[in-house]
Amino acid sequence: MNKSISIITPCYNEEGNVRNLRSAVLEIFKSLPAYEHEHIFIDNASKDKTVSILREMAHEDARVKVIINTRDFGHIRSPHHAILQAEGDAIIILVADLQDPPELILDFIREWERGYKVVLGVKVESEESAMMFGIRKIYYHLINRMAEIELVKNYSGFGLYDRQVIDIIKKIDDPYPYFRGMVADIGFESAKILYTQKSRRRGITKNNFYTLYDIAMLGITNHSKIPLRFATLLGFASSAFSFLISVGYLIAKLVFWDQFTMGTAPILIGIFFLCSVLLFFIGIIGEYIGAIHTQVLKRPLVVERERIGFDRLDKANTLEK
Repeated sequence: MNKSISIITPCYNEEGNVRNLRSAVLEIFKSLPAYEHEHIFIDNASKDKTVSILREMAHEDARVKVIINTRDFGHIRSPHHAILQAEGDAIIILVADLQDPPELILDFIREWERGYKVVLGVKVESEESAMMFGIRKIYYHLINRMAEIELVKNYSGFGLYDRQVIDIIKKIDDPYPYFRGMVADIGFESAKILYTQKSRRRGITKNNFYTLYDIAMLGITNHSKIPLRFATLLGFASSAFSFLISVGYLIAKLVFWDQFTMGTAPILIGIFFLCSVLLFFIGIIGEYIGAIHTQVLKRPLVVERERIGFDRLDKANTLEK
């Protein structure tokens, strides 16, 4: 019996890319006759023609399955929901914008057949702006220094995951999951495929400062207590430093009573410094409280408006003949 691969593609306003991506995947699987596949597209309530194009693709090819969400549930919850619906012996996450090269599917499957449960695509270079790529590298370095587990640098989720890994992830009841961290936390040895990330061909990126910040803070709050402990240590050190400065000022005033004037500048500088430190760490604590609040609410990952193609047998249609 042939092994099956599930391709997961999240999309939002990708009318210019979904057909090209599907064509690229079809070409790859023509060279893999020993493998069956399904291609699950999950759409976050696109406002362009993406949904109608996905309907056409599902009508033309029985291996295409589509989930349409009632609204935009974001770049974290929606892909994870699709992962949990996949039925293949392994799944591959492949974004719709073609920045991650579909031809790496061949490399992923080769390493999977060698026994790796996890095969990761790792960016060594990117055709995006040098500044943005540099910022990402700094973030990965920072979070690795803080995390309690070893996270893979320059890895965005693009890769292959064995059914055993997915079954473990299904047992983790997390309403706002950090998938990359979950994979690292499970602990299977991974193969790493190096690649250069391409620039987007059509459309505009859906990532902005907020989405990138959201992922960054999710990675930190899920896998590190260091910011909270650092706040405690800094508070203790600041208190000790302030006490020593106060004692020094008191001694200087007692010894040089007439010559030494304290003035208001040190007081104002101290107040502004203290307030800025407090606000920073209140924000850090707020991120952790927000993460706890999300867990407690236990909202569903997404709410589906419609499913297309899930009630059909996953077999090649007549157009494939």
